[in-house]
Amino acid sequence: MTHLLRSACAFAMIVACGGALAQTAPVQTAPCGGDFAAWLDGVRTEARAQGVSERAIADGLAGVVIDPKVLALDRGQAVFQQTFLQFASRMVAGQRLTKGPQVIKQNAALFERVRADYGVPASVITAFWGLETDYGANLGKFDTRNALATLSHDCRRPDFFRPQLIAALKIVDRGDLAPADMRGAWAGELGHTQMMPIDYLRDAVDGDGDGKRDLMRSVPDAIMSAGKYLSDMGWKRDEPWLQEVVVPAEMPWVEADIDVKHPVGQWAGWGVKPRNGTLPPDESKAALLLPMGRNGPAFLAYDNFDVYRKWNQSFIYATTAAYLATRFDGAPEVSIGAAPVRPLTTEELHELQRLLAKDGFLTGAPDGKLGGDTRKATRKAQAKLGLPQDGYPTLEVLQALAASGG
Repeated sequence: MTHLLRSACAFAMIVACGGALAQTAPVQTAPCGGDFAAWLDGVRTEARAQGVSERAIADGLAGVVIDPKVLALDRGQAVFQQTFLQFASRMVAGQRLTKGPQVIKQNAALFERVRADYGVPASVITAFWGLETDYGANLGKFDTRNALATLSHDCRRPDFFRPQLIAALKIVDRGDLAPADMRGAWAGELGHTQMMPIDYLRDAVDGDGDGKRDLMRSVPDAIMSAGKYLSDMGWKRDEPWLQEVVVPAEMPWVEADIDVKHPVGQWAGWGVKPRNGTLPPDESKAALLLPMGRNGPAFLAYDNFDVYRKWNQSFIYATTAAYLATRFDGAPEVSIGAAPVRPLTTEELHELQRLLAKDGFLTGAPDGKLGGDTRKATRKAQAKLGLPQDGYPTLEVLQALAASGG
């Protein structure tokens, strides 16, 4: 599942939710807000226009109500206050880490089918499976119809969630799930690997041959569907996705950007070395990821990492999911990097964002959350201040920007 929306709704309901397939919402007379009953009538009309049967519309929307808990969770998104090491140490640990190799072994034949059909390794799918639902143990308890109706009626992201609600009705109409089966994450994701309804419609696979695509109860359906989903998003067969590296004390830090790729040979020329194993061929393209700046852990992210960002646009989640998959393939526990990194508090980051905005580097109101825009703005401020441009906000940057009158 993709996007920054998706970043909050998946696993354990703690990241920030989104969806994978961008769709243009049909023209709506009342896209959000207003009387809920009248709004639901508009959904019925739209579903009918898209060919959903009267039976599926009636069954799928029967008893649907607004869920205040969904709105509260949508406003939370606590993951944005966590550093990579904080998040990874919590998510890549305990049973999730030890059970992964076990479920890979138990489902070896199934994963071999996925690799043959879609080119996606078992470790990659298993990492998503573990993060999203603890291998099917925690599928979520929210009524999917209520969740999607709540978020569609809410005026924050109706253009994303209303098509998802229509897609859920189409899943009912297709016979894959009954409305009562649709229980999952607070933002509408379903099944072992938490697919949004639009993605479910597009990529669900009947892996067990029973004539249905049941991602709630069928492990073969869920795992095959995850493989197809990743393949459709551009997964490249037999290519790497993430590799921990050691960076030198000095290098052109401005090149260390998730959106800047260079041949591996160039990174090696700048002094980047693998922490274990060897680097791919020199011509392979990669970005250098510094989730906690030049002193923290470092990774080379290859083309397949782009698929992780499509699954979930949260940088911390995507990096953690990719890292967990490498652990299943034998990589060691991640290093803290060259030195312990002291992240800014929420209040400090809020103040830094205020200064960045004052200097013209950042638009929008400060929110105390570290996202891609803040990292890019920090890099610009570091350039102005003559500091290494690794894009990570530190107390040094905050103090120097304040002293400069920024």
